[in-house]
Amino acid sequence: MATAERLPHLDSTHPVASGGFAGSALAKGGGFSEKGYEWSSEEEEPVKKAGPVQVLIVRDDHSFELDETALNRILLSEAIRDKEVVAVSVAGAFRKGKSFLMDFMLRYMYKQLFTEYGRLAMEETFLKPFQSLIFLVRDWSFPYEFSYGADGGSKFLEKRLKVSGNQHEELQNVRKHIHSCFTKISCFLLPHPGLKVATNPNFDGKLKEIDEEFIKNLKILIPWLLSPESLDIKEINGNKITCRGLVEYFKAYIKIYQGEELPHPKSMLQATAEANNLAAVATAKDTYNKKMEEICGGDKPFLAPNDLQTKHLELKEESVKLFRGVKKMGGEEFSRRYLQQLESEIDELYIQYIKHNDSKNIFHAARTPATLFVVIFITYVIAGVTGFIGLDIIASLCNMIMGLTLITLCTWAYIRYSGEYRELGAVIDQVAAALWDQALYKLYSAAATHRHLYHQAFPAPKSESTEQSEKKKI
Repeated sequence: MATAERLPHLDSTHPVASGGFAGSALAKGGGFSEKGYEWSSEEEEPVKKAGPVQVLIVRDDHSFELDETALNRILLSEAIRDKEVVAVSVAGAFRKGKSFLMDFMLRYMYKQLFTEYGRLAMEETFLKPFQSLIFLVRDWSFPYEFSYGADGGSKFLEKRLKVSGNQHEELQNVRKHIHSCFTKISCFLLPHPGLKVATNPNFDGKLKEIDEEFIKNLKILIPWLLSPESLDIKEINGNKITCRGLVEYFKAYIKIYQGEELPHPKSMLQATAEANNLAAVATAKDTYNKKMEEICGGDKPFLAPNDLQTKHLELKEESVKLFRGVKKMGGEEFSRRYLQQLESEIDELYIQYIKHNDSKNIFHAARTPATLFVVIFITYVIAGVTGFIGLDIIASLCNMIMGLTLITLCTWAYIRYSGEYRELGAVIDQVAAALWDQALYKLYSAAATHRHLYHQAFPAPKSESTEQSEKKKI
């Protein structure tokens, strides 16, 4: 499976590359050019050219591996990760023109401003599991019965899918099942591409060798498939899928395709429900993250811890409501663990925002040097007093502690200035914080309490009022 990383580059000397990326010099709103195009390998060009990007790797044991790096590079890029997805699948027998059709789709996408399309899917009260099914019939040989194109295809499909009483029960069930599974069913009839295409073993995709009738209908088919008004945004369980959500679906589905046998439908349903919930978690988490960035992000000033906690609780509740409001598969019980995962991830983000917010507090940043200065001052005073009264051992011990603290302070200042030995700086901060919390702060609190009790026990004499003083003077 492959996806496109960017628009194809132009080339006018090579034919259509089967299965590759395509591009041609086209006038605005014009038709297909007879000039060809190619795509180059990344090894040949120093500048990365357009080309298919393989996101599923088939191993020798026939298992599948998801190339998350390649997938994330496309779907999680800043420009498109929150945009909704349109899925276009081309299915058919081997060597029957799928790559040929995809080439022309890519040419049309290059010509159109493909990212500018409106929201087409409307809310429905009855949701079918699949959105759109198109039968593309090539080599149609009876245009006198049903004409080429969508109109003839629609009449042909109506006749083929009509349920009648004289049909076998299995045939009736197939027709009913198709109608019940797809929101929209259509058909397009294409003529034969010409004998030069069918009989020439060296056919390399040149448009001039293709029958004119085929090219004429091909020009109708591609806009009919890919024009903005024809596109259906990909939905699962009524939810529009964004590029960010599509990554979660890739991760979930790859797990059930690891074996050599096709997965059971129940496994696929389970994977869809898992991806559905993970996509809802990612959306809710991203909403919390964006709004917290607006409150206490990189360029925002320091916010009081109580206010930060209040905002966190409000946004957490909002994100949980957003998660619960998204239509999800699997039921309430299945979604509960994903709700717990969301709350856990939001709490982890909150811890990071607390640290980031504290780093903006100048007093918090100055705690370590202030603590070390206090230790130096206290040990200096104790060393002077004990040395004066003859307790040389204690004085020497205090001097040693003072020297080590001074060296620690200089080391911390160098780490802060240079950015080197950050792990050592973190240890110094932790020790200083513990020393402040366990010793210095308690001493300060005890001194403040003692001062308060002293003033209560021995209150200062009240000063005479101004009026009484004036009376005495008189």
